[in-house]
Amino acid sequence: MTDSSLFSERRWSSTDGLGLYARDYPGADGPARLPVIAIHGLTRNSADFELIAPLIARSGRRVLALDIRGRGRSDRASDPMTYQPPVYAKDVLALLEAAGIERAVFLGTSMGGLITMAITALKTRVVAAAILNDIGPAVSPEGLARIAAYSGQPVETPTWAAAADYARRINAVAFPLYGDADWEAFARRIFRDGTEGSPVLDYDPDIAVPIRAGGAGALVPNLWPYFRRLAKKRPTLLIRGGTSDLLGPDIAARMRKAAPEMHYAEVPGVGHAPMLDEPEARSAIFEFLRDVP
Repeated sequence: MTDSSLFSERRWSSTDGLGLYARDYPGADGPARLPVIAIHGLTRNSADFELIAPLIARSGRRVLALDIRGRGRSDRASDPMTYQPPVYAKDVLALLEAAGIERAVFLGTSMGGLITMAITALKTRVVAAAILNDIGPAVSPEGLARIAAYSGQPVETPTWAAAADYARRINAVAFPLYGDADWEAFARRIFRDGTEGSPVLDYDPDIAVPIRAGGAGALVPNLWPYFRRLAKKRPTLLIRGGTSDLLGPDIAARMRKAAPEMHYAEVPGVGHAPMLDEPEARSAIFEFLRDVP
């Protein structure tokens, strides 16, 4: 269950007038450190970081965990074709401007990593360092097809038990060791209470419109130039789920070859995408952040 006492609510506006939302975790007292901007995956929201964000904040870094437009407590867009990474990147930059943040560490899970690469292309200097969670400039078609198959599809979940069953059904491949309590907590992150009392998925189903319009491959165009630009000029950490069907070992190997100084960690027995509370992910993140201003 989310502990809302750990963060304050921050709101800002996009350039096209949407009201957007982030959880703002204050950093603990100590030497000033660059803040962390945490960006979630395609159908998720800021609750994905409710386990790792407080730990990073206690280490002395402010953490802003975002609800990208169309998700969580951010507004739904009237034009679904704005549900694309270049627009998301501009929304994030609007937050940084509103918050007076000139440089930050970016932590991007899946789509969040794509947004981080897009931000690097738009305003290079703002990205001081990057953590890519189970995402790269190319992805495996099997994982992409799996995600595209359920994104934006209607779901009937009259009870929270049904919501937990749904969470298990679409994510068991990634978290085979999860038990009932884990899936109940997972459901609370991806569903909200609907107007009639039944849980509903906490995102606009129209986020899938651009995917349907351009095909699943439109989710990830050729981003190798953006990745090289990102990893060449700043500290970068890649975290991969050991059984990920989106970021295969072949793609991770290509990324490491293209960016030999990039840090790398693998979370065994976990697929797409690690929740970042796993010991291997957590230790890699804090070791990486130790050497970042």
